[in-house]
Formats: sequence, structure tokens, C-alpha cells
Amino acid sequence: MSVGYRAVQWSAHKRVYDTIACGAAALYVLGFVAVGKFLWRSPHQVSDEILIMRALGSCAIVLFHVILCIGPLARLDPRFLPVLYNRRHLGVLTFLIALAHASIAVGYYHGFGVVNPALSLLTSSTRVSSIEAFPFEWLGLCALIIMFFMAATSHDFWLRNLSSRSWKRLHMLVYVAYALLVGHVALGALQTDRGMLAPALMACGAALVCGLHIAAAEKERRGDVGVQTSIESDETWVDAGPVTGIPANRARNVCTPGGERIAVFRHDGGISAVTNVCAHQGGPLSEGKVIDGCITCPWHGWQYKPGDGCSPPPFTEKIATYQVRVVRGRIEVNAMPLPPGTPIEPAPVASEDSLGAPEVVRA
Repeated sequence: MSVGYRAVQWSAHKRVYDTIACGAAALYVLGFVAVGKFLWRSPHQVSDEILIMRALGSCAIVLFHVILCIGPLARLDPRFLPVLYNRRHLGVLTFLIALAHASIAVGYYHGFGVVNPALSLLTSSTRVSSIEAFPFEWLGLCALIIMFFMAATSHDFWLRNLSSRSWKRLHMLVYVAYALLVGHVALGALQTDRGMLAPALMACGAALVCGLHIAAAEKERRGDVGVQTSIESDETWVDAGPVTGIPANRARNVCTPGGERIAVFRHDGGISAVTNVCAHQGGPLSEGKVIDGCITCPWHGWQYKPGDGCSPPPFTEKIATYQVRVVRGRIEVNAMPLPPGTPIEPAPVASEDSLGAPEVVRA
């Protein structure tokens, strides 16, 4: 969070992150070219243009897998959160590398005829019913267009003006772009490369991405609390477990019968509940903690006061709050959200000594 709007807000950590990311990408491309020149020698020697094109394309694919793995890894292990903070930088870098790959490919294969290179790209093959002659370039082009819009809107300016919900929907297209890229590689490069290494690496990459997402979803499902509910005067109260199950200044994720997720925080001798969705990028607030009296999102550090869901001045963001009560040592949350920014007095709990040490919640 920042008080004033800045087009680009660099920090020492971001400079280090970007330097490492750009350096690693450059080393990969240089290493690929060097190894390629050694392996593909006469009579199987390939031109420098093709070698660079392959290096850039494979680099973009590798970075794309890294980007897709960062999210679930951060959900599985908080030590990956610092990488998540700057994931958008990695996305922009991936787009630029993919754009360089596409530019060389179009120029090399379509730039020497009388037909416009872009038109040649779209019309050189239209046999969509043939696996061998499928226009795989179309898939790569569609993925590149999606990556362009994601890179162009990666700045907080667009996040604020598109609204977090619309921005999130737009950037969920990353999975569509990934599917298109897998098809682009499978119907293109893998059809000319008869070796087993490249298909095996692509299969392992896809399995890794899918496996991590499934593992993160399973962890979240196991952490859901709230299957027990009670209905009183048309109000649904969800059981959020014992008070001692939440360490001080931390939260528990509660799922309502309607599927809404609520972050129930224990802080300053009381219990407060807010929506689990951060107003910034939809980060999971229940995985954050209370810092300086404010709920702090684990993704980018946005903060909200537990008592009313409002960001501390001068910020103006608000999130929904929930009624909460403690009955015989167990927390109950009203499943109906209150309008964002509604003040709710925290439900008091007994002293730390009488409650005993908090239980250790294991994933």
C-alpha cells in the first residue's frame, strides 16, 4: 500500500528480484544456445536464428510454468510468499521473451515472401482438421495476445480502474494462455522433434502445475471449518471451532454453507470476522496476521482494521465484516456478510491463562 500514486514504485527488494529474474533468463538463453551449438553440429546443424528462437521459446515456457507454480507453492508454504509479491514482474518478463520469440519466428518463416508476414502467418496453413499440418502458430498467437493484455494491465492503475473482480477475471485467462501454449508446443515443435526429452519435460511440467494446484486446493479444503451450522430466527450461525484453536493475532478460514470464505481472527482478547478476500487482488486474508492492530494480507501487505474492515487512514478500502460470538469456548459466525466497513464489536474471550496455550493447527 502507498499513500500517493506512483507510476512505478521501485524498492530495493524489487530491484534485486528483477535483476535475478532477468539474469537467470539471460543465462538460460545463452546456455541453451551454447549447448545447442555443441549438440547440433553438422550434418544436423541449425541456424543461429532457429537456435535463438528455440532458446527464447523454451525460456518463455519455463517461466510460464514457474509463474503458475508460485501461487500454489505460496499457499502450501508461506516461505514462497516473497516470490509471490513480485509475480507480475515475472509475467511481464515472460511476455517480452515470448514476443521476441514470436518476432524472430514470423520474420524467419514469413518475412521473405511477397505476402505480408502477418497475413502469411494466418494463411500459410488452415488445415485445422489435420494434426500434422495444424496451424499451431494460431495457438501461439492467441496465447501471446492474452499475455499482452495481462502484461499491459499488470499495473495497480488498471487494478484500481478495472475493479479487483474484473482484473482478477482477466488475469485468470493465464490458464487459457497456458493451455494454448501447450497445444502450440505439442502440435508444433514436438512434432518435428522426435526425441523423448522434450515431450517428457512438457508432461512433467504440466503434471507439476496440476499437482501443486490440487495439493493447494486440498490443503484449503482440509482447513475449511464450518460444516456445523445452526439456524436461529432466519440467521445461519457457522461453527468456527474452539477459541484455543486460533493462535493470537492469527486467523482460521471458515467456509459457509453457501461457499463464502470468512477469516476469523483472534486478537487483543477478542474475536473478529471479515471476508477472506482482500480488496486488492483477492488474497487470502486468513493466511495473514494482525500487525500493528491491523489484519495484514499475506500477498501484498494491504491492511484492514479487524473491528470494521476499513483500511487505516489515509486509505479508503473496505471489506465485509461478520457478526461473531463465543459460546462455551467455541466461536460462531453469522453467515450473512455485513456491508463493507460496518463496525462490529469483537466478541470477548476469556484470558489467555484460562484458555490455555493455543492449539497448534497443522495443515
